[in-house]
Amino acid sequence: MLDRLLEMVVDRKIFRWNRKRLEIKVLATLIYQAGISYRKVRDIFGCIESFSHEALRKWYIKLKVLFVQERKPRRAVAVDETKVKLENQWVYIWSAIDVDDHSILAIHVSTTRTSLDAIYFLRRVLEYCDGKPLILVDKGPWYKWALQRLGLRYEHQTFGERNAI
Repeated sequence: MLDRLLEMVVDRKIFRWNRKRLEIKVLATLIYQAGISYRKVRDIFGCIESFSHEALRKWYIKLKVLFVQERKPRRAVAVDETKVKLENQWVYIWSAIDVDDHSILAIHVSTTRTSLDAIYFLRRVLEYCDGKPLILVDKGPWYKWALQRLGLRYEHQTFGERNAI
């Protein structure tokens, strides 16, 4: 997903100057989009590369066009979560991508990886979908109950269309 975002940023020429690494700008913006404050993101990245919370705010303003999605029919949505250590705490970054146009539908950060987290995240994803798309997931046990509870069709995939995420 990060590679795809970097490619989109370069193709659209969003940043004129690159005094800070592009990967840092995009990743910091992604984490802010997931719900962590500007200052907290700045503190997290402080050991890698320093920047101000105001710089992050400006990066987000430029990149937010990549995150805005309209509600439309979607054939399939790939969903995945990743465990990441931020400061001294492990967190899970959940993400959902439209398989057909590779647009980012939702990002969420949680401290746990349970069926309740999955149902919360899937409800956020459905806000950008007309109807009920096919959900492509890995074999994480936290998805089954949430998907059944929401009445969604789903498929377990480790390769194929789910590779978009």
